[in-house]
Amino acid sequence: MKAMDVMVRDVITVSPDDAVEEAVKLLAEYDVSALPVVDDDTVIGIISEADLLRREKIGTEKHRRWWLEAVTPATKLAEEFAKSHGRRVEEVMSTNVISASEDAPLTEIATLLERHRIKRLPILRDGRLVGIVSRGNLIQALASAEARPGVVSIADSDRSIRLELLDRLGEQTWTDFGERNVIVSGGVVHLWGLIGSAAEHKALLALAEGVPGVVEVSDEMIPAY
Repeated sequence: MKAMDVMVRDVITVSPDDAVEEAVKLLAEYDVSALPVVDDDTVIGIISEADLLRREKIGTEKHRRWWLEAVTPATKLAEEFAKSHGRRVEEVMSTNVISASEDAPLTEIATLLERHRIKRLPILRDGRLVGIVSRGNLIQALASAEARPGVVSIADSDRSIRLELLDRLGEQTWTDFGERNVIVSGGVVHLWGLIGSAAEHKALLALAEGVPGVVEVSDEMIPAY
């Protein structure tokens, strides 16, 4: 499987001029650990939970004994001050963006997440953001593979099924079920996540079953009703 088979395409982003408070609100609202910072469709940074740990507003800014501060490089002190006091995303974000292409195999994605100790990886095409892959997406892919041992996924077919299903989901006004909730492996559609009603549950199963090429729908949805 490749990044394009598990990535979320509808990515929540912020701009460098947005207020830090807006980024914090989005992180909490969408329950994500990081947001790509996009300027003219180009990813120029990432603002993550780690960038917001040391904030003056909640009294968590870093303090050192005077003699340690005296030997700490000025650039380090300035960087820490910006992260604790910055009001715009540009002042707080990390500019070292670790990314991958949509053709990257999941082994490469896993290695990057592990090596750089990050939770989410932007997926780029010609420098433009086209999706994001999280640790959770990899766990979903693993669970899907474990559910059908011995089945080798036909990548192109699975990819086509997933894209068709996502397109059909995007046309519906009765659900916000999306990319992070759909994995296709060996023609089997795995549906994950919370759903709000019994009617939505039935409709999602019917929608998935109606996509050409689907051999089975694995219902792993959690009722919230």
